[in-house]
Amino acid sequence: VQLQASGGGLVQPGGSLRLSCAASGLTLDYHAIGWFRQTPGKEREGVSCISSGDGSTYYADSVKGRFTISRDNAKDTVYLQMNSLKPEDTAVYYCAAGLFYRCSFYTHEYDYWGQGTLVTVSS
Repeated sequence: VQLQASGGGLVQPGGSLRLSCAASGLTLDYHAIGWFRQTPGKEREGVSCISSGDGSTYYADSVKGRFTISRDNAKDTVYLQMNSLKPEDTAVYYCAAGLFYRCSFYTHEYDYWGQGTLVTVSS
């Protein structure tokens, strides 16, 4: 099983990025997929999640209205569209897969993790 996160980079405040999480070795629509982020010295925090099955989506309050998570089962890929980016969104972003139906922002519940992609929001 492998999760490959990509799409990070340097963007100015107010800009947009789209992160991708490409999965191999697992059936994506059987797994809840979460996006997390982490900055130095802080715990990894949940940003967004999409459940398996009906694809219900959830967002941290800090990103609601700005970020959108989506899933393309045919491509085994989950996306995180990030708009109106702020400097406080700067972090390493990780995707994770868990073999459960509902969403979760608890890191210990996830079975597989991608390697992380760095997002830097700065002028």
